[in-house]
Amino acid sequence: MIPDSKYTDSSIVAEAFDLAPSYVNRPDRGFYLRLADDSLGKVLELGCGTGRILIPIAASGHTITGVDISEHMLSRCRQKLKSLSAQVQEKIQLHPADMAEFKLNDLFRLAIIPCHGFQHMISVKEQMNCFNTINRHLVMKSKLAFDVVNVDFNVISNLKNMEEVEALPECSLPDGRRLKQTGRIAGFHRTEQYNDVELIYYLTDLNGKTERIVHSFPYRYFFRYEIEHLLELCGFRVVELYGNFDRSPLADNSPEMIFVAEKYREISKTA
Repeated sequence: MIPDSKYTDSSIVAEAFDLAPSYVNRPDRGFYLRLADDSLGKVLELGCGTGRILIPIAASGHTITGVDISEHMLSRCRQKLKSLSAQVQEKIQLHPADMAEFKLNDLFRLAIIPCHGFQHMISVKEQMNCFNTINRHLVMKSKLAFDVVNVDFNVISNLKNMEEVEALPECSLPDGRRLKQTGRIAGFHRTEQYNDVELIYYLTDLNGKTERIVHSFPYRYFFRYEIEHLLELCGFRVVELYGNFDRSPLADNSPEMIFVAEKYREISKTA
């Protein structure tokens, strides 16, 4: 049985997101900023986290609404907003909600789901709920853009990946504690197209005592035409498809599948 997505909210996970090189140095900001510039309207970001993409978009002059299920992520984002000018802060709204089920009293010209956020939608029901809900929040002919991992079969089913691999070298937190992060695949479900993933945090307090915190969740992987079919069912049509954030074409060895889809059909409220 395919599980629904689940997310264990944690202040440590939120803090690590602002420290992990794989997140901080992810080369997608320019890509999504360009889409925002081209949109000529309000932007919706799902899975906005601590504001890594959201804040630069607002700082570029765009009105943006961020949705995230994690209160800890949103709390860190709100703290960052305090250091911004009042003009930029006025362009940002934050809403705690599941990306598969949210309701905002606004319409947007662009919706984005950066950093593989859609891969937390495990079941087909969740995936369609997400796309249908986005559809209802976009004006006609507006865009939806998101990225997912381009499947590497050597990675998704390799038993060696069940071993912990360092993702964040030990570093000091502002309060003096030390944090290290590792990660591993804890289980493979090839028939259901998801893996059990563990992000593991080693938190050492001021007395030298180390706590091991495991953030576990199912992580879905997709194939190109599966995504295109889902989008078509939900009123979207793919207009651009890339294999990396430099807008290079999708190829077998591309690290990403980046979809830019256009809304061409309204979805009923009962869909």
